[in-house]
Amino acid sequence: LGLRSIRKVENIVREEMNRAGAIELLMPGVIPAELWQESGRWDQYGKELLRIRDRKDSEFCLGPTHEEVITDLVRREIRSYRQMPVNLYQIQSKFRDEIRPRFGLMRGREFIMKDAYSFDVDGDAADLSYEKMYQAYRRIFERCGLKFRAVEADTGAIGGSSSHEFMVLADSGEDAIASCNSCEYAANVEKAEARPVEAAEHADPRPLEKVATPEKRTIDEVSEFLGVHEASMIKTLVLLADNEPVIALVRGDHELNEIKLKHVLDCDELEMAGDEVVTKVTGAPLGFAGPVGLKAKIVADLAVKGIKNGVTGANEKDLHLKNVNLGRDFQVTTFADIRNVVHGDACPRCEAGVLEMWRGIEVGHVFKLGTKYSKALKATFLDADGKE
Repeated sequence: LGLRSIRKVENIVREEMNRAGAIELLMPGVIPAELWQESGRWDQYGKELLRIRDRKDSEFCLGPTHEEVITDLVRREIRSYRQMPVNLYQIQSKFRDEIRPRFGLMRGREFIMKDAYSFDVDGDAADLSYEKMYQAYRRIFERCGLKFRAVEADTGAIGGSSSHEFMVLADSGEDAIASCNSCEYAANVEKAEARPVEAAEHADPRPLEKVATPEKRTIDEVSEFLGVHEASMIKTLVLLADNEPVIALVRGDHELNEIKLKHVLDCDELEMAGDEVVTKVTGAPLGFAGPVGLKAKIVADLAVKGIKNGVTGANEKDLHLKNVNLGRDFQVTTFADIRNVVHGDACPRCEAGVLEMWRGIEVGHVFKLGTKYSKALKATFLDADGKE
C-alpha cells in the first residue's frame, strides 16, 4: 500500500513536470569526488555528505543533490543558445547523513526526491523557468490535497541568490515559519527579516557599575537576580568563523540566527565556541561574557542599538556590568539583522501586520542558482553572435 501511494505521488509529479516542459532522465547516485571538488562543494557541504572510497582508494560521494552531475552533462551536450531553455529532472533516491532523522520519514538518510535543473540563456529567461517550477510545485501539492505555504528561504548548501520553500503546515514540523497576518509575506525563520526595533527613549547614561552575580550565568537567572527586564540585557556569544573567534551580540530576549550571521561574515564554517575558547577570548568562564574590553570582531544585532544603560557580563567570574552603553563602553565592528524573529514582531514588508509563527514540514524547494555551477564547472554556450 505504501509503495502504491509513492507511485501515485510520482505520477502526479511527472505529469506536472512534463506539463511544465521538463524532460525526465536518470543520473548516477555514486558521484566522483572530482566533480564536487571542481564546484568547491566537496569541502563546503559539511557532514551531511556521505563520502566513500572504492578498492583503488578513489573518493566518491552518495548523491545528496545533483547540480554538479547535471552541469557536467549539459556542458558536454549543449553548445548553442538554440538548445535552450532546457529543464531536466529525475526522480531518484538521495542520501544525506542527517543529524536528526525523525520517524523514519522526515530528515531520513535515504529518501526519494524529484530534482530538476533548468539551463537558460540569461537572467530573464531563468526568471521564467523559476516561475514555471514555482507554479508546477503549487499544482503538485494542490493535487495531493496538502495545506501548504510557499515561503522565502535561505539557499543553504545549494547556493544561489534566492529561493522558496513549500511547507506543509503541521504541529509536528521541525521548521519554523513566520507569516504576516496582514499581507502575503511568509518566510522560513532562518530567512525571516526582523524589522529594526525603535530605539529606546533618550536616557542619560549612568555610571558603569560592576555588580556581583554569584553563579548567575543565564539571561533568566541574571534578569531575576538583578530585577531587570531581559530586553535591557546584552547577550554576548562567542563563535568560531572558519576557526577565528568572533563575538555576536543580541538583545537578552532575542535568539541568535546563525544562518544570518554566517552570511554577514561570509564564512564557510560557523559554530559556537567551546568553553576553552570562551575563556581564552573573554578571560571568564561561560556565562559571564560581555563586549566591554574585548578585542575580537564584534557583530551586533540592530536591536542592540536601542539598549540604554544595559546589563551584560563583566568578563569576570560571578560579575556583571550595569549601565553599559554603546559607544562609551564598547564599540561594534558591524551592525546587521542577526536574530530570529518572534511571534508579534512587526512585519518587514507592510506597516499594518505582525508576524505569526507556525510549524511546517518542507516538501519542496525552488532555487534561483544563477551562474553558481555553470561558472564553477565552466559550462558555456555560443550566443546569437557566435560568442562564448
